[in-house]
Amino acid sequence: MSSPESNSTDAAKRRAAVWAASQIEDGMAVGLGTGSTSALVIEEVGRRVAEGLRIKAIATSEASQKLALELKIPMSDFAHLPELDLTIDGADEVQEGTLYLIKGHGGALLREKIVAMASKKLIIAVDPRKLVKTLGAVFALPVEVVPFGYETTIKRLQDLGFESELRVTDDGKPYVTDGKHYIVHCKLPQVGFDAYEAAAKLKGTVGVVEHGLFLGMASKVVIGGLEGIEVLEAAG
Repeated sequence: MSSPESNSTDAAKRRAAVWAASQIEDGMAVGLGTGSTSALVIEEVGRRVAEGLRIKAIATSEASQKLALELKIPMSDFAHLPELDLTIDGADEVQEGTLYLIKGHGGALLREKIVAMASKKLIIAVDPRKLVKTLGAVFALPVEVVPFGYETTIKRLQDLGFESELRVTDDGKPYVTDGKHYIVHCKLPQVGFDAYEAAAKLKGTVGVVEHGLFLGMASKVVIGGLEGIEVLEAAG
Protein backbone atom coordinates (compact mmCIF):
# COMPACT_ATOMS: atom_id res chain seq x y z
CA MET A 1 0.00 0.00 0.00
CA SER A 2 1.47 3.37 -1.03
CA SER A 3 1.94 6.15 1.50
CA PRO A 4 0.32 9.61 1.24
CA GLU A 5 3.81 11.05 0.66
CA SER A 6 4.52 8.75 -2.29
CA ASN A 7 1.07 9.47 -3.72
CA SER A 8 1.68 13.23 -3.53
CA THR A 9 5.12 12.82 -5.13
CA ASP A 10 3.64 10.75 -7.96
CA ALA A 11 0.94 13.38 -8.48
CA ALA A 12 3.57 16.15 -8.56
CA LYS A 13 5.63 14.25 -11.12
CA ARG A 14 2.56 13.70 -13.27
CA ARG A 15 1.61 17.40 -13.21
CA ALA A 16 5.13 18.33 -14.32
CA ALA A 17 5.13 15.62 -16.98
CA VAL A 18 1.76 16.62 -18.44
CA TRP A 19 2.78 20.28 -18.67
CA ALA A 20 6.13 19.42 -20.26
CA ALA A 21 4.47 17.16 -22.83
CA SER A 22 2.00 19.95 -23.65
CA GLN A 23 4.93 21.99 -25.01
CA ILE A 24 5.35 19.55 -27.90
CA GLU A 25 3.86 20.87 -31.14
CA ASP A 26 2.78 19.09 -34.29
CA GLY A 27 5.70 18.27 -36.59
CA MET A 28 8.40 18.52 -33.92
CA ALA A 29 11.46 16.33 -33.58
CA VAL A 30 11.56 15.41 -29.89
CA GLY A 31 14.02 13.87 -27.44
CA LEU A 32 12.52 11.58 -24.81
CA GLY A 33 14.31 11.32 -21.47
CA THR A 34 14.90 8.52 -19.00
CA GLY A 35 13.62 7.94 -15.47
CA SER A 36 10.33 7.81 -13.58
CA THR A 37 9.16 11.32 -14.51
CA SER A 38 10.27 10.89 -18.11
CA ALA A 39 8.24 7.68 -18.29
CA LEU A 40 5.17 9.74 -17.37
CA VAL A 41 6.10 12.23 -20.10
CA ILE A 42 6.34 9.41 -22.62
CA GLU A 43 2.94 8.08 -21.55
CA GLU A 44 1.41 11.54 -22.07
CA VAL A 45 3.14 11.91 -25.44
CA GLY A 46 1.78 8.50 -26.41
CA ARG A 47 -1.72 9.64 -25.48
CA ARG A 48 -1.35 12.75 -27.63
CA VAL A 49 0.05 10.74 -30.55
CA ALA A 50 -2.99 8.45 -30.34
CA GLU A 51 -5.14 11.58 -30.62
CA GLY A 52 -3.33 12.69 -33.78
CA LEU A 53 -0.12 14.50 -32.74
CA ARG A 54 2.51 14.02 -35.44
CA ILE A 55 6.10 13.90 -34.21
CA LYS A 56 9.32 11.96 -34.57
CA ALA A 57 11.35 11.11 -31.49
CA ILE A 58 14.71 9.87 -30.27
CA ALA A 59 15.00 8.16 -26.89
CA THR A 60 17.84 8.56 -24.40
CA SER A 61 17.82 4.91 -23.30
CA GLU A 62 16.73 1.47 -24.41
CA ALA A 63 14.07 1.47 -21.68
CA SER A 64 12.54 4.72 -22.96
CA GLN A 65 12.78 3.46 -26.54
CA LYS A 66 10.87 0.31 -25.57
CA LEU A 67 8.13 2.25 -23.78
CA ALA A 68 7.77 4.72 -26.65
CA LEU A 69 7.44 1.94 -29.21
CA GLU A 70 4.83 0.19 -27.06
CA LEU A 71 2.85 3.43 -27.12
CA LYS A 72 3.27 3.67 -30.91
CA ILE A 73 5.31 6.88 -30.80
CA PRO A 74 7.19 7.20 -34.13
CA MET A 75 10.89 6.75 -33.33
CA SER A 76 13.89 7.81 -35.38
CA ASP A 77 17.66 8.32 -35.05
CA PHE A 78 20.28 11.00 -35.60
CA ALA A 79 20.95 9.82 -39.15
CA HIS A 80 17.46 11.11 -39.98
CA LEU A 81 17.03 13.79 -37.29
CA PRO A 82 20.34 15.66 -36.92
CA GLU A 83 18.67 18.34 -34.78
CA LEU A 84 15.81 18.15 -32.29
CA ASP A 85 13.31 20.91 -31.55
CA LEU A 86 12.80 19.93 -27.94
CA THR A 87 13.96 17.36 -25.39
CA ILE A 88 12.04 16.61 -22.21
CA ASP A 89 13.89 14.85 -19.41
CA GLY A 90 14.07 14.61 -15.64
CA ALA A 91 16.91 15.35 -13.22
CA ASP A 92 18.31 14.07 -9.95
CA GLU A 93 19.06 17.58 -8.70
CA VAL A 94 18.29 21.11 -9.92
CA GLN A 95 20.29 23.92 -8.36
CA GLU A 96 18.08 26.85 -7.43
CA GLY A 97 18.95 30.01 -9.34
CA THR A 98 21.36 28.54 -11.89
CA LEU A 99 19.23 25.63 -13.15
CA TYR A 100 22.43 23.56 -13.19
CA LEU A 101 21.61 19.85 -13.08
CA ILE A 102 22.88 16.54 -11.82
CA LYS A 103 21.61 13.74 -14.04
CA GLY A 104 22.45 10.13 -14.62
CA HIS A 105 21.21 8.08 -11.69
CA GLY A 106 18.98 6.32 -14.20
CA GLY A 107 22.18 5.13 -15.88
CA ALA A 108 21.68 7.00 -19.16
CA LEU A 109 23.71 10.19 -18.71
CA LEU A 110 25.82 9.81 -21.87
CA ARG A 111 22.85 9.39 -24.18
CA GLU A 112 20.92 12.03 -22.24
CA LYS A 113 23.69 14.55 -22.82
CA ILE A 114 24.06 13.67 -26.50
CA VAL A 115 20.33 14.16 -27.05
CA ALA A 116 20.23 17.36 -24.98
CA MET A 117 23.15 18.86 -26.91
CA ALA A 118 21.34 18.14 -30.19
CA SER A 119 18.21 19.97 -29.01
CA LYS A 120 17.19 23.59 -29.48
CA LYS A 121 15.45 23.49 -26.08
CA LEU A 122 15.70 21.28 -23.00
CA ILE A 123 12.77 21.13 -20.58
CA ILE A 124 13.37 19.40 -17.25
CA ALA A 125 10.36 18.00 -15.39
CA VAL A 126 10.77 17.32 -11.65
CA ASP A 127 8.99 17.21 -8.32
CA PRO A 128 9.96 19.69 -5.54
CA ARG A 129 12.34 17.24 -3.83
CA LYS A 130 14.82 17.70 -6.67
CA LEU A 131 15.50 21.37 -5.91
CA VAL A 132 18.77 21.95 -4.01
CA LYS A 133 20.83 24.96 -3.00
CA THR A 134 24.15 23.25 -3.83
CA LEU A 135 24.76 20.44 -6.31
CA GLY A 136 25.58 17.16 -4.64
CA ALA A 137 23.58 18.01 -1.52
CA VAL A 138 21.47 14.86 -1.90
CA PHE A 139 22.93 12.79 -4.73
CA ALA A 140 26.45 11.87 -5.70
CA LEU A 141 27.50 12.79 -9.24
CA PRO A 142 27.32 9.88 -11.72
CA VAL A 143 30.38 9.64 -13.96
CA GLU A 144 30.40 7.18 -16.87
CA VAL A 145 33.74 5.41 -17.30
CA VAL A 146 35.37 2.86 -19.58
CA PRO A 147 35.34 -0.62 -17.98
CA PHE A 148 38.98 -1.31 -18.87
CA GLY A 149 41.16 -0.04 -16.04
CA TYR A 150 38.21 1.45 -14.16
CA GLU A 151 40.14 0.92 -10.91
CA THR A 152 42.82 3.35 -12.09
CA THR A 153 40.16 5.81 -13.28
CA ILE A 154 38.60 5.77 -9.81
CA LYS A 155 42.02 6.46 -8.29
CA ARG A 156 42.51 9.44 -10.62
CA LEU A 157 39.10 10.79 -9.61
CA GLN A 158 39.98 10.39 -5.95
CA ASP A 159 43.29 12.18 -6.57
CA LEU A 160 41.25 15.09 -7.96
CA GLY A 161 39.41 15.31 -4.63
CA PHE A 162 36.26 13.36 -5.46
CA GLU A 163 35.27 10.60 -3.05
CA SER A 164 34.42 7.92 -5.60
CA GLU A 165 32.90 4.45 -5.66
CA LEU A 166 31.77 2.09 -8.37
CA ARG A 167 28.04 1.64 -8.85
CA VAL A 168 27.09 -2.01 -8.47
CA THR A 169 23.93 -4.07 -8.93
CA ASP A 170 22.12 -5.89 -6.14
CA ASP A 171 24.31 -8.94 -6.72
CA GLY A 172 27.50 -6.90 -6.38
CA LYS A 173 28.45 -6.76 -10.06
CA PRO A 174 29.34 -3.50 -11.84
CA TYR A 175 26.29 -1.69 -13.22
CA VAL A 176 26.56 -1.59 -17.03
CA THR A 177 25.02 1.25 -19.07
CA ASP A 178 23.36 0.95 -22.47
CA GLY A 179 26.71 2.05 -23.91
CA LYS A 180 28.47 -0.84 -22.11
CA HIS A 181 30.26 1.47 -19.68
CA TYR A 182 30.45 1.55 -15.88
CA ILE A 183 29.17 4.28 -13.55
CA VAL A 184 31.24 5.79 -10.74
CA HIS A 185 29.50 7.90 -8.09
CA CYS A 186 31.53 10.94 -7.07
CA LYS A 187 30.73 12.91 -3.94
CA LEU A 188 30.88 16.65 -4.57
CA PRO A 189 32.35 19.03 -1.98
CA GLN A 190 29.73 21.33 -0.47
CA VAL A 191 32.10 24.22 0.23
CA GLY A 192 33.96 26.14 -2.47
CA PHE A 193 32.61 23.98 -5.28
CA ASP A 194 32.92 25.36 -8.82
CA ALA A 195 30.74 23.35 -11.18
CA TYR A 196 32.48 24.40 -14.39
CA GLU A 197 35.92 23.73 -12.94
CA ALA A 198 34.78 20.29 -11.79
CA ALA A 199 33.29 19.54 -15.22
CA ALA A 200 36.57 20.44 -16.93
CA LYS A 201 38.60 18.27 -14.55
CA LEU A 202 36.29 15.31 -15.07
CA LYS A 203 36.31 15.61 -18.86
CA GLY A 204 40.10 15.78 -18.79
CA THR A 205 40.46 12.55 -16.82
CA VAL A 206 41.61 9.54 -18.82
CA GLY A 207 39.00 6.79 -18.63
CA VAL A 208 36.06 9.14 -18.13
CA VAL A 209 33.52 9.01 -20.96
CA GLU A 210 31.08 11.64 -19.63
CA HIS A 211 29.81 13.14 -16.39
CA GLY A 212 26.35 14.00 -15.10
CA LEU A 213 26.82 17.76 -14.70
CA PHE A 214 24.45 19.51 -17.11
CA LEU A 215 25.49 23.16 -16.91
CA GLY A 216 23.73 25.97 -18.76
CA MET A 217 21.69 23.45 -20.75
CA ALA A 218 18.18 23.61 -19.28
CA SER A 219 15.86 26.09 -21.03
CA LYS A 220 13.07 25.58 -18.51
CA VAL A 221 12.47 23.54 -15.37
CA VAL A 222 8.88 22.64 -14.54
CA ILE A 223 8.22 21.69 -10.93
CA GLY A 224 5.08 19.77 -10.16
CA GLY A 225 3.39 20.70 -6.88
CA LEU A 226 0.44 19.61 -4.79
CA GLU A 227 -1.99 21.84 -6.66
CA GLY A 228 -0.21 23.01 -9.79
CA ILE A 229 3.15 23.67 -11.40
CA GLU A 230 5.91 26.26 -11.28
CA VAL A 231 8.05 27.00 -14.32
CA LEU A 232 11.60 28.29 -13.91
CA GLU A 233 13.39 29.75 -16.93
CA ALA A 234 17.09 30.06 -17.58
CA ALA A 235 18.46 33.60 -17.38
CA GLY A 236 19.00 35.27 -20.72
